[in-house]
Amino acid sequence: MAGASIRKQLRNQRRSLSADTGCLLSEKMTSILTKQPFFLRAKRVGIYLANDGEIDPSAIIEICQKSSKQCFLPVIHPLKINRLHFARFTQDSRLITNRFGILEPCIKSAVIAPPWSLDLILMPLVGFDRQGNRLGMGGGFYDRTLAFTARGPWPAPQLVGLAYSFQEVDPISSREWDIPVSRIITEKEIIRGD
Repeated sequence: MAGASIRKQLRNQRRSLSADTGCLLSEKMTSILTKQPFFLRAKRVGIYLANDGEIDPSAIIEICQKSSKQCFLPVIHPLKINRLHFARFTQDSRLITNRFGILEPCIKSAVIAPPWSLDLILMPLVGFDRQGNRLGMGGGFYDRTLAFTARGPWPAPQLVGLAYSFQEVDPISSREWDIPVSRIITEKEIIRGD
């Protein structure tokens, strides 16, 4: 099945979840993630606001804020094509809707952090395999933004994908520019891609 067809099928499947089911599965994923040492150690966390049926990390944001972790949301870069900034997110952040209909902090009033300065980046997935390969929305935003992680040797943020277990697919053919995640957290388990 072609990538576009798989994406469409998986996006439809996650959008078809009832609000109650989505909430329950997100709670289970949050419970698994927030007990992990790599999460407990992280001080600066890149995260997202759920859109298009994605597994909802809002409880993770609350836990981060209560434990003095700083949260940063992806913001579409105003100058570089298909790249992201990460903007500090607090309860007082002013949010605007970007060209894809996704809420993001207003870049004019936000503190911007380069991705390499984050300890952990939690990414929404459309699909994933057991090796840490992932299907995103298809625009390559995270791949371009995180390309520096493949070049090392400096410390890079831990890249963790969040998804429902039904989003697992057969092995994904990766290309040289695809940036894998080191772990995937679902409502059932932690899958290590490394």
